[in-house]
Amino acid sequence: METIRHFLSFLSPQLVDELLSKSTVKDIPKGTQIIREEQYIKVIPIIISGLVKVFSKFDEKELLLYYIQPQQSCIMSFSASLKNTPSKIFAITEEDSKILLIPVESLPKWLKEYTELNDLFYNQYDLRYTDLLDTIQHVLVDKMDKRLYEHLIRKAKLKHNSVIKITHGQIANELGTAREVISRVIKKLENEGKISQNTDGIKIL
Repeated sequence: METIRHFLSFLSPQLVDELLSKSTVKDIPKGTQIIREEQYIKVIPIIISGLVKVFSKFDEKELLLYYIQPQQSCIMSFSASLKNTPSKIFAITEEDSKILLIPVESLPKWLKEYTELNDLFYNQYDLRYTDLLDTIQHVLVDKMDKRLYEHLIRKAKLKHNSVIKITHGQIANELGTAREVISRVIKKLENEGKISQNTDGIKIL
């Protein structure tokens, strides 16, 4: 518990006490869906350790919107909870993660009493707005080889590992395209000497 208190030291001690008294801390395995599309949000996640990816679905195609890193939260679920509307996104743990789950019913009171909690979520709005603009630019402007290469580089940085254990199908889901397209582009990037792949995964060169 002291480790979590230290992690939340950017918040006031009084707010941390309230968060820990009413929230739940869970260890969630990699590949677990923590937010479902169309569900009503009951808890808001703050990532303590690990990594979570947030998707939206368009005409049965999935598209990765952004990652949630430690000391960050999911602004889309925050917005849905305040409006009491179904979630428009779904979120999956990219790695084994420890997550603080804040009960939605306590949020209005805490937002009124603690300005730093407002600051946290306003900062998340700004961060996600930038992320979404970047995603839109990549989809509308960039060719798939550039999109894929930059996606792999970003994923490697987030995981702190130049080797990424991922299938072509998983990449296709994240980029909202077909697995055959990803396989073709990965081969192109290999031929250009930008990446290599073997049984361990895809390595950024």
